[in-house]
Amino acid sequence: MNVLVIAVHPHMEQSRINKRWLEELKQHRTVTIHDLYAAYPDERIDVGQEQARLEACDRIVLQFPFYWYSSPPLLKKWLDDVLTYGWAYGSSGDKLHGKQFALAVSTGSPEEAYQAGGRNQFSMSELLKPFQATSNLIGTVFIPPFVLHGIHALSEEELSLNAKRYADYVLQPM
Repeated sequence: MNVLVIAVHPHMEQSRINKRWLEELKQHRTVTIHDLYAAYPDERIDVGQEQARLEACDRIVLQFPFYWYSSPPLLKKWLDDVLTYGWAYGSSGDKLHGKQFALAVSTGSPEEAYQAGGRNQFSMSELLKPFQATSNLIGTVFIPPFVLHGIHALSEEELSLNAKRYADYVLQPM
């Protein structure tokens, strides 16, 4: 299975967990890592190249820190630009049908903040519904997300263990 991990963090080198997740994934030859901010510092996305990457993989993983109840802005732009009508959806838009679609999300807040009555009032499942709806629209199989909460409070040992669990998640057969 060929896995494409689209990593989207505007300051990857400063990230504790997103950077650590990628370091762990680099050990696996069936995983291709594509860092959007490194590839497109000017935010001018090569749509044809991105679509070719997507067509060549079996599983798509969008990896990002949770920003304002969504993704970093470059991921939204990438989704808008790359997942075009007639290619990803619409009457003839079937290029991604049957591929697996997953999310890997990190948050600074603890898990209890993401529930009814919690500080953010909604669960992560509720807040990530637009990504699941996107998966449905483009005909991919949505895999329940991998979420790590409270990253600022984690020890280095906990981060390392989580990175190994993340690699297992990315590589697990469906």
